[in-house]
Amino acid sequence: MFSKKDVKLGIAPIAWTNDDLTELGAENTFEQCVSEMALAGFEGSEIGNKYPKDVNVLKKALDMRGIQICNMWFSSYFTSHPKGYTAELFEKDTDFLRDMGARVIGISEQGDSIQGKMKTPILTEKPIWDENTWDKVINGINSLVEIAERKGIQTAYHHHMGTGIQTMEEIDRFMKKISSKVELIFDTGHAVFSKINPLEIIEKYKNRIAHVHLKNIRKDIIDRVKNEKLSFLDAVKKGAFTVPGDEDGMIDFAPIFKALSKANYQGWFVVEAEQDPAIANPFEYALKARKYIKEQTSL
Repeated sequence: MFSKKDVKLGIAPIAWTNDDLTELGAENTFEQCVSEMALAGFEGSEIGNKYPKDVNVLKKALDMRGIQICNMWFSSYFTSHPKGYTAELFEKDTDFLRDMGARVIGISEQGDSIQGKMKTPILTEKPIWDENTWDKVINGINSLVEIAERKGIQTAYHHHMGTGIQTMEEIDRFMKKISSKVELIFDTGHAVFSKINPLEIIEKYKNRIAHVHLKNIRKDIIDRVKNEKLSFLDAVKKGAFTVPGDEDGMIDFAPIFKALSKANYQGWFVVEAEQDPAIANPFEYALKARKYIKEQTSL
């Protein structure tokens, strides 16, 4: 279905140490995280909040375990700050990614995002952009492309719950207005959470998917989020997300893998499932995901 030279497998450190809720996994070290990634059979990682900032230190630790950096989250602030503020941050992060040998950066507009607000209902209070805000974001992200290109980095956008680009309509509008040089971070969990059929995203943007997040979701928790008007962070703490292959998850990944294979996707599959590691042991769930992906794809 997939060639191992064209598609590689990674896993996000957010299962071990959460970036938004730092109390989740506070006891887990960077060394434990990347060692367990390697033991579970993954070869790639994204950047986590406990990762060393020194390129040489990080490279040495990862090289010993056969792990490489494949992507990095980047928060833009075009809705809340002058354009130069985001550009300065972007210069630094793309320098870091280039030095680490990564090729993709995943942007999400966070200036007015509610994903980090503990008391704000995720399903009813997301930002809705007017024309002026859309122009700020589109023009701002387009201005980052040249910076990334100079460093050999592919600019991609991460559709995400609680942001101005969450729904299918918003993804469509963004992809229509943005430079063709900007590609997409396709996230299965955020798609289904937002009531999007992930196959629709693949069909529409199969030639513009730069990176794939394999995230599963638990329907019973999503129903609670809706009925109790919970925030995104509440959803995470209660276990809304899990890995592919978990029997608690509602997403059928078989047709997703089939569609990506048919589209000749090349890049990384990254398992991303932020859970409370005290409840969902990250190594156990990493093994579960790795076994399932091998069964489904032969990777």
